Amino acid sequence: MPCWSSAGAGDPGRFNHCIALCNACAATCNRCAAACLVQGAQASMARCIPLNLDCANLCTAAAEMMARNSENAGLACSLWAAECASHEEAHCPRCADACRQCETECQRIATA
Repeated sequence: MPCWSSAGAGDPGRFNHCIALCNACAATCNRCAAACLVQGAQASMARCIPLNLDCANLCTAAAEMMARNSENAGLACSLWAAECASHEEAHCPRCADACRQCETECQRIATA
């Protein structure tokens, strides 16, 4: 789902909220992956840890592309949100929420 819209193409600040949410999501996903590693939960989180790292990378890339006003920014946070929501560790719901907020804002931008 793209995080850009041709509407308001001249407004360099139109992505600011989406950029902030992408950056927050990336930080939260990195913290979630790190917490899983520190807790020794690698076996039970064998799918979640790499997905968190992938999500962080894509969110960072999307924020950078939006900052450049790129029409190629996009991400799919719903996959990561669903994975994090399926775990009971304290940090996982925070990660799922950050992913959902980012997804919602990116969808809003795409339809603006």
